[in-house]
Amino acid sequence: MKKILAVMAVVFLAMPLCGWAQEEKVPPKEFVVYVDKNSRANHYIPSGWMGDYGDIKMNDQFMENPQDGITSIEFKYSGKKSQGQGWAGVYWQNPANNWGSKKGGFDLTGMTKLTFWARGAKGGEVIQKFVVGGIKGTYPDTAEVEMGPVELTDTWKQYTINLAGRDLSYINGGFCWVTTADLNPEGCTFYIDNIKLESDPTLKPEAKKQESMPFYVYADRSTVGNHFIPSGWMGDYGDIKYDGASKEDPYLGDSCVKIIYNSKATQGARWAGIYWQNPANNWGNVDAGFDLSKATKLSFWARGEKGGERIEEFKVGGIMGEYSDSDSASIGPVILNKEWTQYTIDLKGKDLSYIIGGFCWATNIDNNPEGATFYLDEIKYE
Repeated sequence: MKKILAVMAVVFLAMPLCGWAQEEKVPPKEFVVYVDKNSRANHYIPSGWMGDYGDIKMNDQFMENPQDGITSIEFKYSGKKSQGQGWAGVYWQNPANNWGSKKGGFDLTGMTKLTFWARGAKGGEVIQKFVVGGIKGTYPDTAEVEMGPVELTDTWKQYTINLAGRDLSYINGGFCWVTTADLNPEGCTFYIDNIKLESDPTLKPEAKKQESMPFYVYADRSTVGNHFIPSGWMGDYGDIKYDGASKEDPYLGDSCVKIIYNSKATQGARWAGIYWQNPANNWGNVDAGFDLSKATKLSFWARGEKGGERIEEFKVGGIMGEYSDSDSASIGPVILNKEWTQYTIDLKGKDLSYIIGGFCWATNIDNNPEGATFYLDEIKYE
């Protein structure tokens, strides 16, 4: 009898274990970044303020016209370059202010897209990019995916970042936006709501595409088609003043780029220059190059304030690092005219399959002892 009872007890105890073993963990169909102020469903915090962080004001409980629920998030970007960067952005992080220095983040395996709603206060506001992942450090994100630039309307519109096929096993940077003073010289106000990751098994991975031509580095201030950011200041960077919205006799449109180089050797280098990069300040440490294989040349227009200003080099590509440009090409030295003149960098036969350094100029104190002021416009790949 005791033997029978012992056998029954073993069977009884084993039954729930067998049941549990057969249960499969069902992955969630959505994972919320933000739905409403103080919602328990929120998983990330908009704590990672970047670039000209002093240009940003945030109201994360804006109650006027939310897309859904009670609140949305209002961002006001002044474009005043408070920290001298010319760009600004905000990362949603876990935990707050985690730039990869501590273990945090979430395993988002199974999610295939991030969706969010956005609108501008007036319409026409341009956000340079929206991003998922991309935070580096001791505990880096396992993926970085971006979309943009995006020109907002004054009504709510849903946007999607395709995450299919990406390694989302550790994501600390749940969402991010970045914009620039060039794209919004008067600043901008915009709203974001209902940010969440979703599982859509029908979504297929996006293939890396060759960009269509023409592909602009700079067309006009606030132009949504501008690519690359003039963030890579080199040499005597303190000798440079940059204005991406100058109205002083642009070649085409209502604005051009104005650059003042004062030749004071502020950093003791005796030369200076600027790289247009993607993303901002990318010296080859971020995988974010464009495939510009269809281009056979880069053309741009330039003029000097007086004429006779000497630029040692205009350049495409050439940034080295973990994610290096696939090639480089340059012209120079160039003696500028007082009148607008078109210049061309020949790209035939070059490998342009991966370009993060879209355009660059450099000059020096020896050939411009009194400094130089010059203008650029219509910088584009063709």
